[in-house]
Amino acid sequence: MHFITGGAFNGKKAWVKKTYQFTQKDHWISAYANISLPLDLSNVRGDLLVIEGLEIWIKQLIKLYDSNCSLEKWRECLDVWDTWEKADTCRQLVVIGTDISKGIVPIEKEQRLWRDVTGWVYQDLAARSTQVEWIWYGLNQTIKTERRDENNEEYYTSEIL
Repeated sequence: MHFITGGAFNGKKAWVKKTYQFTQKDHWISAYANISLPLDLSNVRGDLLVIEGLEIWIKQLIKLYDSNCSLEKWRECLDVWDTWEKADTCRQLVVIGTDISKGIVPIEKEQRLWRDVTGWVYQDLAARSTQVEWIWYGLNQTIKTERRDENNEEYYTSEIL
């Protein structure tokens, strides 16, 4: 799983399309197109799946559930996504989420909760991802990579700060 994050309008989508050479046979699911949180990926065809707009789905979850239940629902969804990717060694899942944690802390309780839950979700996603990128003005910074050794047994993690 490859997690892409960065500020709003900083080129995350364009970077993913260029890096993965996204084509018509690949699948793109976007919260910005008013699509529900993808809990079932059985109809997804192709080897590349990009899921975009996590922060929008998280905002929808916290309107329906408290923070703990929202995180539980999120983790169920993450399990489904992880299972889809691991079902075939050719599959690649790319998840894009806008960082909403910068700037002045909102006064409204709902806005603060959205920011908190989004941060917790992104921590879960970063922990399960084999690669994490930060996109800043169209440029990427790899902040996590995991690789297996030549025997395909152990993971080595490198972080670039």
